Amino acid sequence: MRSPSLNILSSVSPSPSISPSLPPLVEVTYYTDPLCSWSWAFELQWRRLRYEFGDRLVWRYAMGGLIPDWQRFSDPINDINRPAQMAPQWVQIRHLCGMPIEEKIWLEDPPTSSYPACIAVKAAEKQGLNLGEAYLRRLREAVMLERRNIARREELIALAEELVESGFNLQQFLDDLDSQDTLNAFREDIKDARYRGIGRFPALILRPMTGRAVLLVGYRPYQELRKALAHVSPQIHPVRSATDIISYASYWGRITAAEVAEALQLRIEAATEVLDNAVAEGMLTKGNQVYLHLSC
Repeated sequence: MRSPSLNILSSVSPSPSISPSLPPLVEVTYYTDPLCSWSWAFELQWRRLRYEFGDRLVWRYAMGGLIPDWQRFSDPINDINRPAQMAPQWVQIRHLCGMPIEEKIWLEDPPTSSYPACIAVKAAEKQGLNLGEAYLRRLREAVMLERRNIARREELIALAEELVESGFNLQQFLDDLDSQDTLNAFREDIKDARYRGIGRFPALILRPMTGRAVLLVGYRPYQELRKALAHVSPQIHPVRSATDIISYASYWGRITAAEVAEALQLRIEAATEVLDNAVAEGMLTKGNQVYLHLSC
């Protein structure tokens, strides 16, 4: 993986995700892709950042279109130009970051493109950024943990069906999935990423409400994110920190032990023990290495 870079930018216009109770200080545009394994690993830091800074951040996702197809994809840095070569990188990520990931999909049923999943995220976002994020999370879990081929339309629809109980309109999603507006939104994301020279993910643009933005490219330790926030907005400070495993799991609804360990600065084994005890006591459920709060 290339060493992360930091650039100063003059402008970016992300949309806020929520109506905050505290005035936001930094806008974040997160360039990613459902098939990006480093973005999956980055859930550790991204969720912790969002939790600790709360309404001081507003955010949106931009889909990067990592793999148009295997004829046009090449990653010379990691020596990847065919599906089977992706598997060793996923193994590396599991060992380096502790995030669970199942690499065998690249040997058994490799996705042919990330474009269908990216377009599906843009379709889901038409029902709100929070529902769009919930759908993106399920896409990541499906491919990274469950070895489900998210290049297939039937998988995209099946994952959308899971969100219906959360207020997701399945028929609207199906209509939006095939709409020209959704395709254009995805094309605009790709165009924006290329304009800013973003070719690797995850990538974040941090923009203060006044002043110049910073671009971070690549997987980052949490403290580097904190330093970047302080750089663009010296007055920003955390509004809370995670102190209770079950409360943090409840906040996100779906979570891995590695994410809990990052937020509370624990060993993964210790976080796993507490989470498993919560499952035994009926506070959480567990499936495919993901812990679910019962209200989820």
